[in-house]
Formats: sequence, C-alpha cells, structure tokens
Amino acid sequence: MTPNKFSRLMQRGLSLVEQAVLITIAMATIFAVFQAIAHIWQAQAITVGDLLLLFLYLEVMSMLNHYLGSGNLPVRYPLYIGIIALARFLVLDVAEIDAFRMIALSSSIFLIAIAILIIRYGHVRFPYVDCPTQSK
Repeated sequence: MTPNKFSRLMQRGLSLVEQAVLITIAMATIFAVFQAIAHIWQAQAITVGDLLLLFLYLEVMSMLNHYLGSGNLPVRYPLYIGIIALARFLVLDVAEIDAFRMIALSSSIFLIAIAILIIRYGHVRFPYVDCPTQSK
C-alpha cells in the first residue's frame, strides 16, 4: 500500500515538528549545562549533586545525538537518565528522607538497573533481524 499525497504531506509536517522539538530540547539542555556551570562557578564549589546533574544533561545530549544519527532511540537511554535522576534525588535529600523512602528509591534504582541488564541481554541474545521487504 503506497501512501497518498496527504499521508506524505503529514509525514513531512510531523518530521519537521519532530526536528524542531529535538532542536529545542538540545538548545534547552545546552543552556541548562551553562546554567549549572555558572552556578558551580558562583558557589566556587562542586558537589556530587552538581556532577550528577551534569551527567543527567550529558545523557540527554547523548540520547539526542544517537536519535539524530540513527533515527531510533534505544529504551536504555531513558532508563539511564532515570537512574541518574533517582541517584541525584537520593544524594541531595539523604538527610531528609526517611528509611522507607530511601529503600524505595534504592529499590527503584536496582529494578531499573535489572531492566537495563535484561534489555541488553535480549539485544545480544536475540538480535533484531531486518525483515526483507515484501514484494507484490
């Protein structure tokens, strides 16, 4: 089934919107990195929270770079971002978190790490096979 003119036009329009949103995310991430560096410079101290925040931004930029380069997005990237975000939250609020929340956060990080291992194992053990195009 070949797409009609309207379908192709909508695909192009959505592709342009997608590119614009990706550029916006990239620019906002770069701006946020500069803000974080300026904050570190003003405070004249680097904390673990600052480093984790910079790693979070780095993962977002890496995810965007991979998506723009290949056109697909491995599900592992958002999981990495989730782990870093939870670790940052845990590090920054460790004094104010009760034992139950600390266990819950640590368990969440552990479960996401297990999910990444399972996904990675699945990609290695059962790699994707390109389906040949069907001819009529």
